[in-house]
Amino acid sequence: MTEAETLVQDNSVRVLLDDGWFEVCERTRLIPGRGVAVLLPDGRQAAVFTDRAGRTYAVDNRDPFTGAYVLSRGLLGLTPDGRPYVASPLLKQRFDLETGACLDDDEVSIQAYLTDRSQ
Repeated sequence: MTEAETLVQDNSVRVLLDDGWFEVCERTRLIPGRGVAVLLPDGRQAAVFTDRAGRTYAVDNRDPFTGAYVLSRGLLGLTPDGRPYVASPLLKQRFDLETGACLDDDEVSIQAYLTDRSQ
């Protein structure tokens, strides 16, 4: 799995790819609780979210159960122990935003990008 991380700097959200930082958007363009799809330079897609506390998360945008690029349109929530997740808008499987693990099927996961969650 290729590791990447996002960094909030100068009011920008950036994703760290193998060849350096890629600017996603201005932080003020993200609406807490709603995701945006980002086309990465290599053609992959990421889903980027911000929560109400201002923390950012980035995961693959592709739902592994359907193959559709829709996770950026999913609903954010918290597990009973406080872990943030996104629920796919199609079949409702939940993915941990910090690890990418599917909370409904232990054998499935998506790439989760490490993020700098500071404001």
